[in-house]
Amino acid sequence: MLEEMGIRLWLAPQPGVVDDTPNPPPGGEGAAVAAPEPAARAPVPVSDRPTAVVRDRAVGVEGMGWEALREAVAGCRACKLCEGRRQTVFGVGNASAHWMIVGEAPGEQEDRQGEPFVGKSGQLLDNMLRAIGLTREEADAAQQVYIANTLKCRPPGNRNPEPEELAQCEPFLIRQVELVRPRIILAMGRFAVQSLLRSHEPIGKLRGRVHHYQGVPLIVTYHPAYLLRNLDDKAKAWDDLCLAVHTLKSASR
Repeated sequence: MLEEMGIRLWLAPQPGVVDDTPNPPPGGEGAAVAAPEPAARAPVPVSDRPTAVVRDRAVGVEGMGWEALREAVAGCRACKLCEGRRQTVFGVGNASAHWMIVGEAPGEQEDRQGEPFVGKSGQLLDNMLRAIGLTREEADAAQQVYIANTLKCRPPGNRNPEPEELAQCEPFLIRQVELVRPRIILAMGRFAVQSLLRSHEPIGKLRGRVHHYQGVPLIVTYHPAYLLRNLDDKAKAWDDLCLAVHTLKSASR
């Protein structure tokens, strides 16, 4: 698996200091910061009752449970992306996962299969996750991740998401984070980082240190599709994974 990424072996059982290094536009190196205290996991109000719809998007997203949220995403027509989609891409994984992976927008294969990170980029992500003892397959909350995208519909021709599209989908992602209540978030790609951190800085300047989203530690890294085109940055992505592992272990002590 590590050979697939073209990087050195990391020995998981030995606790140690993680070397950090800088994602889509390359940038400067950053130093890892001390891990924060674990975020409090407050109770989340849940309601799966049918909700009213205003302007083609369900209202009351902030109070929805998983079933209602999935239905709201599937029926959303709040922006023009709904016109060309085959299906929405909601998210997959353990609903109580310790790790949450946030990507950018669905591509052609994701649009066909209704699942985030499939095809070659999904294979690389799976290899990256397995290298640190994680999986998207069925497992307990400590091992099985939850994966979601910032956009739930594919932009035509895999173009970049537009600000209005990101804004319309944002309540869905916010609610997913609230429901999962992850212990760490891995933001993969420029638009995931912009949505979660409200930052337009290059990924190269944001990676290598611990950020926070809603009190949850957040690590910035490259999108697997970017890594497939920029093989030299796979080692940097590996450093980001090591930083995430180290941060979660430190917060759990």
